[in-house]
Amino acid sequence: MNTSGQRPPEQIPFALEHRGAHEREDFWVSDCNRDAVAWLDKYPDWPGCAVVIYGPPASGKTHLCKVWQKKSGAMAMDSVESMQDLRCNPAAIVIDDALRFIGDREKEEYLFHLYNFIQGQGFHMLLAASMPVAQWPFVLPDLKSRLVAAPAVAIGSPDDELMTIVLAKLFSDRQIFVPQGVISFILPRIERSFAAMRHIVDEIDRRALREKRPVTVPLVRDLL
Repeated sequence: MNTSGQRPPEQIPFALEHRGAHEREDFWVSDCNRDAVAWLDKYPDWPGCAVVIYGPPASGKTHLCKVWQKKSGAMAMDSVESMQDLRCNPAAIVIDDALRFIGDREKEEYLFHLYNFIQGQGFHMLLAASMPVAQWPFVLPDLKSRLVAAPAVAIGSPDDELMTIVLAKLFSDRQIFVPQGVISFILPRIERSFAAMRHIVDEIDRRALREKRPVTVPLVRDLL
């Protein structure tokens, strides 16, 4: 019993690693992402060597990249160094967050040569970004002309059905069980975006750990 009049210290939550599910069956297809999924399902019957998917943060681009990587056996390009390492002669390349390579001449030159290599070999490349290719701050006009010509498909804002599924998946990835009532309580009270869903689940997880409480409507109400 605390007799000092001071509040007992709150538990410091540890940032435990949570498991992300990135299999094809874990991805819920809805109107906002149906076109993107259809393009990846068409592989390798693409009209050209590259396809671009774009959408807001946390919209499922990384998930789709991982699904396509597994399907195609693609090599993930995460840096200029990885672009230079083509000794394995991969038949497919995946570049998540492609804007990391745009706006810097040296990086764009590597990406330009990689594109030409892929095209020349009859291979394929999937790129993902947060905005349409036409809005990328290119330095090299030749790279821009090639990527602007590639098929591009947007991932839009989620509908209620998809928000319900995504929230449930985000909690599940953290090994947290929540009743449907909690998700129904959250839906009308947050911004309709994937980033907002990820943020609120992170906050709820931290609060539940700190206060040693189950994830219930009262806990979420206190947080919001």
